[in-house]
This record gives sequence, C-alpha cells and structure tokens, in this order.
Amino acid sequence: MILTLDFSSDLPIYLQIRNAIVTAIARGEYAEGQRLPTVRALAMEAGINTMTVNKAYQLLKQQGYIITDRRNGAMVHLPGGDGGRGLLEEKRKAIWEELSLIAAEAKLHGISEQELTEILQKVYRR
Repeated sequence: MILTLDFSSDLPIYLQIRNAIVTAIARGEYAEGQRLPTVRALAMEAGINTMTVNKAYQLLKQQGYIITDRRNGAMVHLPGGDGGRGLLEEKRKAIWEELSLIAAEAKLHGISEQELTEILQKVYRR
C-alpha cells in the first residue's frame, strides 16, 4: 500500500491514513475480506510511529470499515453488508450534515448549484 502523507498538513497523519484507506475501499482497490498491511509494516513503509497507524486502524474499526483479529490482522469490511441499520442511518446523517456545510460554503464562494453537482459527480465516480 502506497500512502501519500502530507506532514505539513493541519490534518493529523492518522486521519490522512484513515481517509486514504476509506477512499481506496470506495474505489474498489480493496475488496471485502482483503487484508491490510500490518500496523508495523505500514508504519515502516510510511516512516511513522506504529501508534499513529494503530490509531488510524482503531478509528477504521470503530467506523466499521475494517475488522481485526489476532491471527489475520486487519481486513476490509464493507459497511452496511451485515445489516447494521443503525450505524448506516447514523452515517447517512453525518454525511448529510457534512455535505450541507460544504454546500453552504460553496454558495458563499460563488459556486453554482450546477457546478457543485458536477464536482460531486466527478468525485463520486472517481
């Protein structure tokens, strides 16, 4: 797994790792049940502390994107595939709130509804 981390970003490294993995899963680069690199291997590859990777993996697990077990390590788990309806609805609400803020900021910066829709379609299809 090749990660591009921005050490000068205000976004913490563990969140950059989390976001990169979620994006890779959404793009189909990881399939259900596919193993992720070990915490130690990913930390060495990225040149960061194992605790940082562990924090990212714990967040991914908490959010339902991966499952872990002692023998097999971290594996991709596609959200919603196990009937977790409450978690799915909770996530939908969070996404709605985030998109509402993005839409408001886009409007304030002169981005039209059509342009915002086109941007969202491009990002979604990526």
